Amino acid sequence: MKIPFSYTWRSLWARRLTTALTLTGLTLVAFVFAAVLMLSRGVENTMIETGSPENAIILRKSASSELVSQIDREHANIMKTFPEVALLPDGKPFASTETFVVINMRKRGSNDMGNISVRGVSPEAKELRPQVTLKEGRWFTFGTQEVVIGTSINEQFQNASIGDRIAFGGTFWTIVGVVDGQGTAFDSEVWGDANQIMAAFNRPVYSIVLLRLRSAEEFDALKLRIEQDPRTSYTEVKREQVFYREQSQAMSGFIKGLGLVVTVIFSIGAMIGAMITMYAAVANRTREIGIRRALGFRRRSVLSAFLIESILLSLIGGLFGVALASFMSLVKISTTNFGTFSELAFGFALAPDIIVSTLIFAVVMGIVGGFLPAVRASRLNILTALRSA
Repeated sequence: MKIPFSYTWRSLWARRLTTALTLTGLTLVAFVFAAVLMLSRGVENTMIETGSPENAIILRKSASSELVSQIDREHANIMKTFPEVALLPDGKPFASTETFVVINMRKRGSNDMGNISVRGVSPEAKELRPQVTLKEGRWFTFGTQEVVIGTSINEQFQNASIGDRIAFGGTFWTIVGVVDGQGTAFDSEVWGDANQIMAAFNRPVYSIVLLRLRSAEEFDALKLRIEQDPRTSYTEVKREQVFYREQSQAMSGFIKGLGLVVTVIFSIGAMIGAMITMYAAVANRTREIGIRRALGFRRRSVLSAFLIESILLSLIGGLFGVALASFMSLVKISTTNFGTFSELAFGFALAPDIIVSTLIFAVVMGIVGGFLPAVRASRLNILTALRSA
């Protein structure tokens, strides 16, 4: 004979106080677990969405980021003329030679110093990155010391409004516009004329060459050409999305690793709480268990009933935890990206696989926390159980 599911549900309702306390602990652990995964995914999404599948980025070999990459002007101009590079309607190469430096600015409120990415670009950069749109003001004029800033910088840093002047490279730069990067890393950058920024920092070389492929399938041909040409063999080409995914791995891995360690510690406490609750349930229902055993219910039916009770409790906690974590999607934070050593603004990203992972984690907590009490319930001696008061 099998114990009906309704019995399990009524049992949880009959012990409302202990059920609520255990459910609270399980919910908080599930919330932390989901939030950690969401934060890690938010970093990855911010960086990956920064790149385009149609774009390729060329850096110096072994350069871990744009900050330490160097490409000679002459060689950059050569790579822009390769046949795999798309052309603009006027016949010019669809490519941008760019420089990348990091400056310091003070944050609003705390007055703490933060590192800001400054990207010097060519006129083609706006079309290569269509996700970057003008939000306020106007685009900077090439050949001048004007810049535009991302929305995150505008919101979080001092002297970062249109008309303000920021000092770097031994001179002052006027902010003439605010750009929206649609949640990408460009929200945390300052853009200006590459030649003007290179002159200010006395840099004779570019950091990267960004180009649009005639078709995504021509990437391998471009890669082979760059490797075989002795003038460009000191560089390497990557798909832009792959490059930015690699830039997110260190930070994403650190967040996920640290968060999961904390979650495991919390989950141990939650599982102990669930175990205590289930042991108390067994102790309070000893006579009831004896009666059911005398009526013909098998040991495995009793074990299953108590184990299902624990799993159901943890699953509800997992659902509540996911529901709470979903509100974190409204939160946006800014911290230093390990790849570029500059500020990166990102949010919490909830995805179906994160929901599934959280619920699986919750069920595992329920199984671990409820197994031993369920075994104890199934092994109770019928006569002993019936004699209990």
